[in-house]
Amino acid sequence: MSRTIFMIAKDLISGDVPPLKASDTGLVAMHWFDEFRVSHLPVVGDSQLLGLISEDDIFAAGTFEEPIWNFQLQLQNISILYSRHIYEAMKLFADYKLTTLPVIDEKGAYLGLITLADMVGKMAATAAVSNPGGILVLELNANDFSMIEIARIVEDNDAKILSFYVTSPADSARLELTMKLNRIDIQPVIQAFLRYDYTIKASFFESDYFDNLRERYDLLMTYLNV
Repeated sequence: MSRTIFMIAKDLISGDVPPLKASDTGLVAMHWFDEFRVSHLPVVGDSQLLGLISEDDIFAAGTFEEPIWNFQLQLQNISILYSRHIYEAMKLFADYKLTTLPVIDEKGAYLGLITLADMVGKMAATAAVSNPGGILVLELNANDFSMIEIARIVEDNDAKILSFYVTSPADSARLELTMKLNRIDIQPVIQAFLRYDYTIKASFFESDYFDNLRERYDLLMTYLNV
């Protein structure tokens, strides 16, 4: 059975990092940036999100002793509605190079935040990064895409799809389907797709590759928690 991602923003809210109040000083902000190993923190007043402040904003203010409301900063108006899909959260993290993302309700009330470390960890778990298995990349026309048929071919060869995603390269009218399977030796699956005239763009099934992938993931998580 393939794995898809149905989580929404509120499912990733972290209780570990508190928001700043507008009355907090720049010194408090800098202390929390260091303590929680983030570079962005939400500023909240009367339960409403006022904006997102960065470490660079505090340095630019030129003082650490004044309350944040005296800095006359243009707080970044970046947040995500609690009911939005986590793929939208992922895009905001990437677009604005965030380390935290505030989560709000329909009235702009602050509900909590998502940390970059939690986002990376959840996406890695969902994509089955730590599970041993092979990766297969198919290239196909959009009109030929049938996940039912693809899953049937995989399962007819004693394998299961752990996770998958579809991309559309900017310089191509074709789709790329990347699948993580639950077996390292995926040669029988590859041969089956070739018999059905599918185009195999890439495949990875050497155990050393997965040892390296897990090592890189562990290093990334260590970096995010330093």
